[in-house]
Amino acid sequence: MSCNPAIGGQAKGQMVREIDALGGEMAVNTDVTAIQFRLLNESRGPAVQAPRAQCDKKAYQLRLKHKLELQDNLQIFQATVTGLIYKHDRVVGCRTNLDVEFLGRTVIITTGTFLRALMHVGQNKNKGGRMGDFSAKTLSGSLIEAGIELCRLKTGTPPRLLGRSICFSGLQEQKGDREPTLFAFHDTRDQGDLFHVEQPGETLLGWRPGVAQTSCWMTYTTAESEQIVRSNLHLSAMYSGEISGIGPRYCPSIEDKFVRFADKPRHLLFLEPEGRNTNEYYVNGLSTSLPFDVQVQLVHSIPGLEQAIILRPAYAVEYDFAQPTQLFPSLESRKMEGLFFAGQINGTSGYEEAAAQGLVAGVNAVLKVRGESPMVIGRHEGYIGVLLDDLTSKGTIEPYRMFTSRAEHRLLLNHGSAEGRLMGHSRAMKLLPESRLNRIEQKFSAVKKWSDFLEDTSGGNGSLGDAVRRGEAPARLPAEFQNETKEVREETLYRVKYRGYLLREQRQIERFNDLERIRIPDGINYLAVSSLRKESAQKLQALRPATLAAASRISGVNPSDITILMILIETGHRTPSGPWSSPGSASVV
Repeated sequence: MSCNPAIGGQAKGQMVREIDALGGEMAVNTDVTAIQFRLLNESRGPAVQAPRAQCDKKAYQLRLKHKLELQDNLQIFQATVTGLIYKHDRVVGCRTNLDVEFLGRTVIITTGTFLRALMHVGQNKNKGGRMGDFSAKTLSGSLIEAGIELCRLKTGTPPRLLGRSICFSGLQEQKGDREPTLFAFHDTRDQGDLFHVEQPGETLLGWRPGVAQTSCWMTYTTAESEQIVRSNLHLSAMYSGEISGIGPRYCPSIEDKFVRFADKPRHLLFLEPEGRNTNEYYVNGLSTSLPFDVQVQLVHSIPGLEQAIILRPAYAVEYDFAQPTQLFPSLESRKMEGLFFAGQINGTSGYEEAAAQGLVAGVNAVLKVRGESPMVIGRHEGYIGVLLDDLTSKGTIEPYRMFTSRAEHRLLLNHGSAEGRLMGHSRAMKLLPESRLNRIEQKFSAVKKWSDFLEDTSGGNGSLGDAVRRGEAPARLPAEFQNETKEVREETLYRVKYRGYLLREQRQIERFNDLERIRIPDGINYLAVSSLRKESAQKLQALRPATLAAASRISGVNPSDITILMILIETGHRTPSGPWSSPGSASVV
């Protein structure tokens, strides 16, 4: 956990559950090293509820490292990769700083923020992708050699404070949930999976999920904070022109907050403990690249932090990334066969996005070696599918972060249904033990049985399903249903309560499947289509989607634009003049 000590949140929590449903380790590792659990949007509908956890950063790292060391058929070697080895337009291995070479039929690059990385604290610059770590200096050149286009991005991190120097009295305490919502699907796992002793007799680090939770604390910037930032903007690495990379839109620096949101009198900050056995606190919301002496003034201008001691200054990191439109949906490079990319090198921001890509890239690298078709997750199957489709079809010019609003079928993507949605992939790729797959099938068979029962059984004024939708049902539901597991009950009631909306989503998916079959002619000049909105025309002209479905997924292109395109395609080959720069007609694939 190189930056913040949290896992999950809006859309991200759902993604961690999808990673768990595909056999990943992130969810379990979070559950057993978490020091606080919270379910976000608890007062709103289940579709947008998302689990979030604060973790013990060192425990998270050490347990996962230990888990990897104990993993069968996995060899680990620590060294710095200095370059890749190519042969006949395909990657065949990598070189290291120890003059040791590793050969393989596939290679996955997961470089984080370390490619030609530069850290900024005011005018001070140091090479490195994280405070105290190095920069990968030569690997970028090896990628450019393969014809891969690299650009620059920027991210930032806030200062870390000594907890005993913080005055918590007067600050708003944020406690964990009494009944924590965990990330892993423990109901389908074998008993004892969490805390069993590995074959060599080694016990993995961790504790029972939800025990002895710690608190976070909320505070705010002040008018003095804003004055300090504005008076020193010329010293910020980001505002002085020292940084060329584009920073994250949705996790801006404190400089950006005061400049872009000048109407806001103050900005919310969270003081988050970094672990059980450290007194270090992470100041979520105070990312900056101001000089250290200015950071001290800024921190001391914040209620509760008047005497705070900075253990580590905030800083910005600038690094190389590869535009992800250079990848197939499998995350294999279009430029170099056998080479896969995952994580921040693809322009994303966040642990969850990186883990999802790493898992998919790993699966597809194996399938590539076997000569089998890649695993491609649909947008309607999970946030992972939305993430990969967005990256490989649209690309990004700023650090990409997943939001529920990016998923057009988000009602289908509630966090409790991840195992059911992705079970086809899990079984086909053998990503889960057979015993767990069988329990997943049994769980969702029970969900379907009870969903059908509630819709088909009279409940007086309509069916029991109607009673659920009116909010009248819980006391009237059969005792047998009440004896089902919590997971079965919650998923059943979700499907019944939102049945009309879910059916509408399914119809839209069928419609989009039809759109996926309709190709857009190459010769179309969108800018000449007067009935298209200017924003839509510009984006369509720049991205040149291959199908109507791909066009419909472009941000800013709405359903009316798709209707116009559909009519245009149907009539285009009969139009003697118009928006065709060369002859073209629709084709169905």
